[in-house]
Amino acid sequence: MPSGDASHTCETYRFSVMSTRVTTNATCVPSGESTGAPAWTIDPITRSAIAAWVEFVVVSAMTGDGSRTMTGPDQAAPRLPIMQLGRVGLWTFQLDLQPMARAREAVAEIEELGFGAIWVPEAVGREPFANAAMLLSGGSRIAVATGIASIHARTAQTMQAGWKSVSEAFPDRFLLGLGVSHQPMVEGVHGHAYDKPYSTMVQYLDAMDRGLYFASAPTAAPQRALAALGPKMLRLSAERGLGAHPYFVPVEHTTIARQALGPDALLAPEQAVVFETDPTEARRIARAHMATYLRLPNYTNNLKRLGWTDDHIENASDELVDAIVAWGSLDTIVDRVRTHLRNGADHVCVQVLPHDPSGLPMAEWRELASAIPSL
Repeated sequence: MPSGDASHTCETYRFSVMSTRVTTNATCVPSGESTGAPAWTIDPITRSAIAAWVEFVVVSAMTGDGSRTMTGPDQAAPRLPIMQLGRVGLWTFQLDLQPMARAREAVAEIEELGFGAIWVPEAVGREPFANAAMLLSGGSRIAVATGIASIHARTAQTMQAGWKSVSEAFPDRFLLGLGVSHQPMVEGVHGHAYDKPYSTMVQYLDAMDRGLYFASAPTAAPQRALAALGPKMLRLSAERGLGAHPYFVPVEHTTIARQALGPDALLAPEQAVVFETDPTEARRIARAHMATYLRLPNYTNNLKRLGWTDDHIENASDELVDAIVAWGSLDTIVDRVRTHLRNGADHVCVQVLPHDPSGLPMAEWRELASAIPSL
Protein backbone atom coordinates (compact mmCIF):
# COMPACT_ATOMS: atom_id res chain seq x y z
CA MET A 1 0.00 0.00 0.00
CA PRO A 2 1.51 3.39 -0.90
CA SER A 3 2.53 5.60 1.95
CA GLY A 4 1.06 9.01 2.66
CA ASP A 5 -1.12 10.77 5.17
CA ALA A 6 -4.70 9.53 5.58
CA SER A 7 -6.39 12.53 3.99
CA HIS A 8 -4.18 12.33 0.89
CA THR A 9 -4.75 8.58 0.61
CA CYS A 10 -8.51 8.96 0.92
CA GLU A 11 -8.56 11.54 -1.84
CA THR A 12 -6.30 9.48 -4.08
CA TYR A 13 -8.13 6.18 -3.91
CA ARG A 14 -11.79 7.02 -3.26
CA PHE A 15 -12.84 7.12 -6.89
CA SER A 16 -10.35 4.62 -8.26
CA VAL A 17 -11.51 1.91 -5.87
CA MET A 18 -15.14 2.51 -6.74
CA SER A 19 -14.29 2.15 -10.42
CA THR A 20 -12.32 -1.04 -9.86
CA ARG A 21 -15.36 -2.67 -8.32
CA VAL A 22 -16.93 -2.93 -11.76
CA THR A 23 -13.94 -3.76 -13.97
CA THR A 24 -11.57 -6.72 -13.84
CA ASN A 25 -8.34 -5.11 -14.98
CA ALA A 26 -8.75 -1.59 -13.66
CA THR A 27 -5.77 0.50 -12.69
CA CYS A 28 -5.04 2.89 -9.86
CA VAL A 29 -3.26 6.11 -10.73
CA PRO A 30 -1.69 8.20 -7.95
CA SER A 31 -2.99 11.75 -7.73
CA GLY A 32 -1.28 14.10 -10.19
CA GLU A 33 0.07 11.42 -12.56
CA SER A 34 -0.99 10.93 -16.15
CA THR A 35 -3.58 8.23 -16.79
CA GLY A 36 -1.56 7.23 -19.84
CA ALA A 37 1.05 5.51 -17.65
CA PRO A 38 -0.74 3.52 -14.94
CA ALA A 39 1.33 2.81 -11.88
CA TRP A 40 -0.05 -0.65 -11.12
CA THR A 41 -2.84 -3.10 -11.95
CA ILE A 42 -5.17 -4.43 -9.26
CA ASP A 43 -6.24 -8.08 -9.23
CA PRO A 44 -9.73 -8.88 -7.85
CA ILE A 45 -8.52 -10.05 -4.41
CA THR A 46 -6.36 -6.98 -3.87
CA ARG A 47 -9.19 -4.78 -5.12
CA SER A 48 -11.51 -6.10 -2.37
CA ALA A 49 -8.85 -5.51 0.29
CA ILE A 50 -8.25 -1.94 -0.91
CA ALA A 51 -12.00 -1.24 -0.95
CA ALA A 52 -12.29 -2.35 2.68
CA TRP A 53 -9.24 -0.29 3.65
CA VAL A 54 -10.51 2.83 1.93
CA GLU A 55 -13.91 2.48 3.57
CA PHE A 56 -12.22 2.27 6.98
CA VAL A 57 -9.99 5.29 6.33
CA VAL A 58 -12.80 7.45 4.97
CA VAL A 59 -15.16 6.57 7.79
CA SER A 60 -12.33 7.19 10.27
CA ALA A 61 -11.90 10.66 8.81
CA MET A 62 -15.63 11.29 9.24
CA THR A 63 -16.18 9.82 12.72
CA GLY A 64 -12.72 9.96 14.24
CA ASP A 65 -12.63 6.30 15.24
CA GLY A 66 -13.55 4.27 12.19
CA SER A 67 -16.92 3.29 13.57
CA ARG A 68 -19.64 2.63 11.02
CA THR A 69 -22.78 4.69 10.90
CA MET A 70 -24.82 1.66 9.80
CA THR A 71 -25.40 -1.70 11.41
CA GLY A 72 -24.40 -4.91 9.66
CA PRO A 73 -26.43 -8.05 9.03
CA ASP A 74 -25.58 -9.51 12.44
CA GLN A 75 -26.42 -6.39 14.44
CA ALA A 76 -29.76 -5.11 15.66
CA ALA A 77 -30.72 -1.69 14.33
CA PRO A 78 -30.81 1.13 16.91
CA ARG A 79 -34.35 1.88 18.02
CA LEU A 80 -36.09 5.11 17.09
CA PRO A 81 -38.19 6.16 20.10
CA ILE A 82 -41.85 5.48 19.37
CA MET A 83 -42.77 8.91 20.72
CA GLN A 84 -41.12 10.51 17.70
CA LEU A 85 -43.80 8.97 15.49
CA GLY A 86 -46.63 9.58 17.91
CA ARG A 87 -49.66 7.37 18.27
CA VAL A 88 -51.31 8.47 15.03
CA GLY A 89 -49.96 9.38 11.59
CA LEU A 90 -51.44 9.94 8.15
CA TRP A 91 -50.92 7.59 5.20
CA THR A 92 -51.74 9.38 1.96
CA PHE A 93 -51.52 9.29 -1.83
CA GLN A 94 -53.10 12.71 -2.02
CA LEU A 95 -49.98 14.79 -1.44
CA ASP A 96 -48.52 13.33 -4.65
CA LEU A 97 -51.43 14.80 -6.58
CA GLN A 98 -50.79 18.35 -5.40
CA PRO A 99 -48.15 20.81 -6.61
CA MET A 100 -45.24 20.51 -4.20
CA ALA A 101 -45.72 24.04 -2.86
CA ARG A 102 -49.28 23.10 -1.83
CA ALA A 103 -48.09 19.76 -0.43
CA ARG A 104 -45.53 21.51 1.79
CA GLU A 105 -48.22 23.90 3.04
CA ALA A 106 -50.33 20.87 3.95
CA VAL A 107 -47.39 19.32 5.82
CA ALA A 108 -47.06 22.44 7.94
CA GLU A 109 -50.73 22.27 8.91
CA ILE A 110 -50.64 18.51 9.51
CA GLU A 111 -47.72 19.06 11.88
CA GLU A 112 -49.62 21.76 13.77
CA LEU A 113 -52.66 19.48 14.01
CA GLY A 114 -50.56 17.08 16.08
CA PHE A 115 -49.96 14.12 13.78
CA GLY A 116 -46.63 12.42 14.39
CA ALA A 117 -45.80 11.21 10.89
CA ILE A 118 -46.82 11.28 7.25
CA TRP A 119 -46.52 8.03 5.29
CA VAL A 120 -46.13 8.27 1.52
CA PRO A 121 -46.10 5.46 -1.05
CA GLU A 122 -43.95 4.61 -4.03
CA ALA A 123 -45.78 3.48 -7.13
CA VAL A 124 -45.84 5.63 -10.26
CA GLY A 125 -45.81 9.02 -8.54
CA ARG A 126 -42.99 11.04 -7.03
CA GLU A 127 -39.62 9.45 -6.33
CA PRO A 128 -39.73 8.61 -2.61
CA PHE A 129 -36.44 10.09 -1.38
CA ALA A 130 -36.89 13.38 -3.22
CA ASN A 131 -40.52 13.44 -2.14
CA ALA A 132 -39.68 12.77 1.51
CA ALA A 133 -37.02 15.48 1.57
CA MET A 134 -39.33 18.07 0.03
CA LEU A 135 -42.16 17.19 2.41
CA LEU A 136 -39.84 17.24 5.42
CA SER A 137 -38.81 20.76 4.45
CA GLY A 138 -42.43 21.82 4.94
CA GLY A 139 -42.31 21.12 8.67
CA SER A 140 -39.87 21.28 11.55
CA ARG A 141 -40.84 18.32 13.76
CA ILE A 142 -43.07 15.87 11.92
CA ALA A 143 -41.56 12.64 10.60
CA VAL A 144 -41.97 11.36 7.05
CA ALA A 145 -41.94 7.63 6.31
CA THR A 146 -42.06 5.74 3.04
CA GLY A 147 -44.88 3.24 2.94
CA ILE A 148 -43.14 1.72 1.10
CA ALA A 149 -40.06 2.20 -1.09
CA SER A 150 -39.74 -0.82 -3.37
CA ILE A 151 -36.53 -2.82 -3.26
CA HIS A 152 -37.06 -3.53 -6.98
CA ALA A 153 -37.03 0.16 -7.92
CA ARG A 154 -33.34 0.77 -7.14
CA THR A 155 -30.20 -1.12 -6.22
CA ALA A 156 -29.34 -1.69 -2.58
CA GLN A 157 -26.36 0.65 -2.97
CA THR A 158 -28.59 3.43 -4.26
CA MET A 159 -31.23 2.73 -1.61
CA GLN A 160 -28.82 3.01 1.28
CA ALA A 161 -27.29 6.17 -0.15
CA GLY A 162 -30.70 7.83 -0.48
CA TRP A 163 -31.67 6.66 3.00
CA LYS A 164 -28.56 8.11 4.60
CA SER A 165 -28.73 11.31 2.56
CA VAL A 166 -32.25 12.16 3.74
CA SER A 167 -31.47 10.99 7.28
CA GLU A 168 -28.44 13.28 7.40
CA ALA A 169 -30.47 16.29 6.24
CA PHE A 170 -33.37 15.61 8.64
CA PRO A 171 -32.07 13.81 11.76
CA ASP A 172 -34.59 11.55 13.51
CA ARG A 173 -37.37 12.60 11.13
CA PHE A 174 -37.09 10.12 8.25
CA LEU A 175 -38.12 6.48 8.44
CA LEU A 176 -37.37 4.32 5.41
CA GLY A 177 -40.12 1.78 4.89
CA LEU A 178 -38.95 -0.99 2.55
CA GLY A 179 -40.98 -3.65 0.80
CA VAL A 180 -40.90 -6.29 -1.92
CA SER A 181 -43.88 -4.67 -3.69
CA HIS A 182 -46.09 -6.84 -5.92
CA GLN A 183 -45.56 -8.95 -9.01
CA PRO A 184 -47.55 -6.74 -11.45
CA MET A 185 -45.58 -3.66 -10.41
CA VAL A 186 -42.20 -5.38 -10.25
CA GLU A 187 -42.49 -7.17 -13.58
CA GLY A 188 -44.80 -4.83 -15.47
CA VAL A 189 -43.32 -1.46 -14.42
CA HIS A 190 -39.76 -2.15 -13.28
CA GLY A 191 -39.03 -5.08 -15.59
CA HIS A 192 -37.59 -7.33 -12.87
CA ALA A 193 -38.42 -10.90 -11.95
CA TYR A 194 -40.57 -11.34 -8.86
CA ASP A 195 -39.56 -14.44 -6.95
CA LYS A 196 -39.05 -15.58 -3.34
CA PRO A 197 -39.91 -12.31 -1.56
CA TYR A 198 -38.43 -13.29 1.80
CA SER A 199 -35.01 -14.42 0.56
CA THR A 200 -34.91 -11.49 -1.85
CA MET A 201 -35.46 -9.10 1.04
CA VAL A 202 -32.77 -10.76 3.17
CA GLN A 203 -30.22 -10.52 0.35
CA TYR A 204 -31.19 -6.92 -0.31
CA LEU A 205 -30.76 -5.90 3.34
CA ASP A 206 -27.38 -7.63 3.39
CA ALA A 207 -26.35 -5.66 0.31
CA MET A 208 -27.60 -2.40 1.82
CA ASP A 209 -25.56 -3.00 4.94
CA ARG A 210 -22.43 -3.69 2.86
CA GLY A 211 -22.95 -0.54 0.81
CA LEU A 212 -20.28 2.12 0.53
CA TYR A 213 -21.10 5.68 1.57
CA PHE A 214 -18.38 8.33 1.53
CA ALA A 215 -20.57 11.38 2.12
CA SER A 216 -21.14 13.23 5.37
CA ALA A 217 -22.63 10.72 7.79
CA PRO A 218 -26.01 11.19 9.51
CA THR A 219 -25.67 12.45 13.07
CA ALA A 220 -28.40 10.05 14.21
CA ALA A 221 -28.59 6.41 13.13
CA PRO A 222 -30.79 6.01 10.03
CA GLN A 223 -33.91 3.96 10.71
CA ARG A 224 -35.83 1.51 8.55
CA ALA A 225 -38.94 -0.66 8.80
CA LEU A 226 -40.28 -3.40 6.56
CA ALA A 227 -43.64 -3.95 4.94
CA ALA A 228 -44.59 -7.24 6.56
CA LEU A 229 -47.68 -9.44 6.68
CA GLY A 230 -46.61 -13.06 7.22
CA PRO A 231 -44.71 -14.43 10.23
CA LYS A 232 -41.29 -14.72 8.57
CA MET A 233 -41.25 -11.17 7.23
CA LEU A 234 -42.60 -9.85 10.54
CA ARG A 235 -39.75 -11.50 12.44
CA LEU A 236 -37.25 -10.20 9.90
CA SER A 237 -38.55 -6.67 10.34
CA ALA A 238 -37.76 -6.85 14.04
CA GLU A 239 -34.36 -8.44 13.50
CA ARG A 240 -33.13 -6.16 10.72
CA GLY A 241 -34.99 -2.92 11.29
CA LEU A 242 -37.13 -0.88 13.60
CA GLY A 243 -40.17 -3.08 13.01
CA ALA A 244 -43.12 -3.61 10.70
CA HIS A 245 -45.55 -1.58 8.62
CA PRO A 246 -48.46 -3.89 7.71
CA TYR A 247 -50.85 -2.56 5.07
CA PHE A 248 -54.44 -3.55 4.22
CA VAL A 249 -55.04 -5.48 7.42
CA PRO A 250 -57.93 -5.96 9.87
CA VAL A 251 -57.41 -5.43 13.57
CA GLU A 252 -56.93 -9.14 14.30
CA HIS A 253 -53.73 -9.04 12.26
CA THR A 254 -52.30 -6.48 14.67
CA THR A 255 -52.61 -8.97 17.55
CA ILE A 256 -50.82 -11.67 15.53
CA ALA A 257 -48.16 -9.25 14.32
CA ARG A 258 -47.33 -8.12 17.86
CA GLN A 259 -46.85 -11.72 18.92
CA ALA A 260 -44.50 -12.34 15.99
CA LEU A 261 -42.53 -9.12 16.51
CA GLY A 262 -42.04 -9.38 20.25
CA PRO A 263 -42.62 -6.55 22.70
CA ASP A 264 -40.03 -4.02 21.56
CA ALA A 265 -40.24 -3.69 17.77
CA LEU A 266 -42.29 -0.97 16.11
CA LEU A 267 -45.71 -2.02 14.83
CA ALA A 268 -47.31 0.60 12.59
CA PRO A 269 -50.34 -0.77 10.72
CA GLU A 270 -52.21 1.21 8.08
CA GLN A 271 -55.94 1.74 8.61
CA ALA A 272 -58.16 3.05 5.81
CA VAL A 273 -61.17 5.13 6.89
CA VAL A 274 -64.17 6.84 5.30
CA PHE A 275 -65.89 9.74 7.01
CA GLU A 276 -69.36 8.76 5.81
CA THR A 277 -72.30 7.48 7.86
CA ASP A 278 -74.42 6.19 4.96
CA PRO A 279 -73.56 2.47 4.61
CA THR A 280 -74.12 2.30 0.86
CA GLU A 281 -71.96 5.31 0.06
CA ALA A 282 -69.28 4.40 2.58
CA ARG A 283 -68.94 0.88 1.21
CA ARG A 284 -68.93 2.16 -2.36
CA ILE A 285 -65.88 4.32 -1.57
CA ALA A 286 -64.28 1.47 0.36
CA ARG A 287 -64.79 -1.08 -2.42
CA ALA A 288 -63.29 1.27 -5.01
CA HIS A 289 -60.23 1.54 -2.79
CA MET A 290 -60.04 -2.20 -2.15
CA ALA A 291 -60.53 -3.40 -5.73
CA THR A 292 -56.86 -3.31 -6.74
CA TYR A 293 -55.58 -4.83 -3.50
CA LEU A 294 -58.00 -7.75 -3.69
CA ARG A 295 -56.30 -8.80 -6.93
CA LEU A 296 -52.84 -8.97 -5.32
CA PRO A 297 -51.81 -12.36 -3.87
CA ASN A 298 -49.72 -10.85 -1.06
CA TYR A 299 -52.87 -9.35 0.42
CA THR A 300 -55.35 -12.09 -0.42
CA ASN A 301 -53.06 -14.80 0.97
CA ASN A 302 -52.76 -12.83 4.18
CA LEU A 303 -56.53 -12.52 4.44
CA LYS A 304 -56.89 -16.27 3.92
CA ARG A 305 -54.39 -16.92 6.73
CA LEU A 306 -56.72 -14.87 8.92
CA GLY A 307 -59.71 -17.03 7.97
CA TRP A 308 -61.34 -15.01 5.19
CA THR A 309 -62.73 -17.17 2.40
CA ASP A 310 -62.50 -16.93 -1.39
CA ASP A 311 -66.14 -15.89 -1.42
CA HIS A 312 -65.46 -12.95 0.93
CA ILE A 313 -62.51 -11.87 -1.18
CA GLU A 314 -63.93 -12.36 -4.66
CA ASN A 315 -67.19 -10.60 -3.82
CA ALA A 316 -65.72 -7.96 -1.50
CA SER A 317 -68.34 -8.91 1.06
CA ASP A 318 -69.76 -6.33 3.43
CA GLU A 319 -68.04 -8.15 6.30
CA LEU A 320 -64.62 -7.91 4.65
CA VAL A 321 -65.15 -4.30 3.59
CA ASP A 322 -66.07 -3.35 7.14
CA ALA A 323 -63.04 -5.19 8.52
CA ILE A 324 -60.56 -3.45 6.21
CA VAL A 325 -62.09 0.03 6.06
CA ALA A 326 -63.49 1.79 9.10
CA TRP A 327 -66.39 4.07 8.16
CA GLY A 328 -68.93 6.19 9.96
CA SER A 329 -68.68 8.94 12.54
CA LEU A 330 -65.50 10.23 14.13
CA ASP A 331 -66.20 8.14 17.22
CA THR A 332 -66.52 4.96 15.14
CA ILE A 333 -63.27 5.66 13.28
CA VAL A 334 -61.37 6.55 16.45
CA ASP A 335 -62.61 3.35 18.07
CA ARG A 336 -60.98 1.35 15.24
CA VAL A 337 -57.70 3.19 15.74
CA ARG A 338 -57.94 2.59 19.47
CA THR A 339 -58.50 -1.14 18.86
CA HIS A 340 -55.26 -1.37 16.87
CA LEU A 341 -53.44 0.34 19.74
CA ARG A 342 -54.99 -2.02 22.30
CA ASN A 343 -54.01 -4.99 20.14
CA GLY A 344 -50.35 -4.00 20.18
CA ALA A 345 -49.80 -1.23 17.62
CA ASP A 346 -47.44 1.57 18.60
CA HIS A 347 -48.53 3.89 15.81
CA VAL A 348 -51.51 3.74 13.45
CA CYS A 349 -51.18 5.17 9.93
CA VAL A 350 -54.67 6.43 9.08
CA GLN A 351 -55.49 6.63 5.39
CA VAL A 352 -58.51 8.85 4.82
CA LEU A 353 -60.36 7.83 1.65
CA PRO A 354 -61.85 11.10 0.41
CA HIS A 355 -65.06 11.54 -1.52
CA ASP A 356 -62.98 13.42 -4.10
CA PRO A 357 -59.88 11.26 -4.75
CA SER A 358 -58.00 14.15 -6.37
CA GLY A 359 -58.31 16.53 -3.43
CA LEU A 360 -56.71 16.81 -0.02
CA PRO A 361 -59.03 15.61 2.77
CA MET A 362 -58.08 18.51 5.03
CA ALA A 363 -61.49 18.67 6.70
CA GLU A 364 -61.31 14.98 7.62
CA TRP A 365 -57.70 15.31 8.82
CA ARG A 366 -58.71 18.23 11.04
CA GLU A 367 -61.62 16.26 12.46
CA LEU A 368 -59.41 13.25 13.14
CA ALA A 369 -56.80 15.46 14.80
CA SER A 370 -59.35 16.57 17.38
CA ALA A 371 -59.30 13.03 18.78
CA ILE A 372 -55.51 12.62 19.02
CA PRO A 373 -55.30 13.74 22.67
CA SER A 374 -57.67 10.91 23.64
CA LEU A 375 -55.56 8.17 22.06
